[in-house]
Amino acid sequence: MAVAPRTRAVVLGLAQQRWVSRFITRHGLRLGARRFVAGERLEDGLAVVARLNREGIEATLDYLGESVQEEAQARAAAQVYLQVVEAIAERNLRSHISLKPSQLGLDLDRELALELVGAIVARAEARGTFVRLDMEDSSRTQRTLDLFAALRQRWENVGIVIQAALRRSEADLEALARMGANVRLCKGAYLEPPEVAFPRKEDVDANYTKLLRGYLASGNYLAVATHDDRMIEAAKRAAAELGIGRDRFEFQMLYGIRPQAQRRLVAEGYRVRVYVPFGTEWYPYFTRRLAERPANLLFFLANLVRR
Repeated sequence: MAVAPRTRAVVLGLAQQRWVSRFITRHGLRLGARRFVAGERLEDGLAVVARLNREGIEATLDYLGESVQEEAQARAAAQVYLQVVEAIAERNLRSHISLKPSQLGLDLDRELALELVGAIVARAEARGTFVRLDMEDSSRTQRTLDLFAALRQRWENVGIVIQAALRRSEADLEALARMGANVRLCKGAYLEPPEVAFPRKEDVDANYTKLLRGYLASGNYLAVATHDDRMIEAAKRAAAELGIGRDRFEFQMLYGIRPQAQRRLVAEGYRVRVYVPFGTEWYPYFTRRLAERPANLLFFLANLVRR
């Protein structure tokens, strides 16, 4: 069950308070954040991926960070991603990588982001892996899509994310389908104004099922990113009705959320990929996870009380 929009706003607003961020940043990993974040080092992320692979689950590694303010920070993040690509190949892990364009300089200069992300995609192609551009808040949607289109002109091992909460997403998916894009469809974890995004959960859910069916029907590869059993069943039904093989889509979930459901889907013969984040800049990611679902927030509060 998802958190109501008003509750999400309260949680995210509280997370912006300086004393809250200081406390959670200092103690959060011990108090439960490790359930959702592999750790602060690359080795932590690689160890989680290796364990998931042994369970028949694939992964995508994400080096946490976003909204860099200086070119040097973007270049440093790119170097880490190049290391991630090499580590995946050297250890023969079944893992892609995911990155946030704002961590690679999108807010600073489009050409810088194209240079850095392009270098990562090129290295990933040479090493036989895939790169996914994460979608951030709506202020960056068009710039991220433009960056993806530029990359797609040179490389095929790159994909994009679309958020069902955004009103523009149906039109965006139609354009991406014409490109033959590999898309991850998620609901969206950012607070957006009602003129940009559907404010009611039931409308987001309805749009999600509509969009997933439409993109499956296009014949392009779809990553169904959800923890919602109703959306999972909707994807299964749509694929069966449309005659879409299980090699044309996969289910994606976040590390630490519904691991039993992940194993059950694997046992049923579906491809499952888990998003595995690591790095020191885990606070924004962690607070979005708390705001998404009551179970996540209750888990953290229970650990806080026991401290």
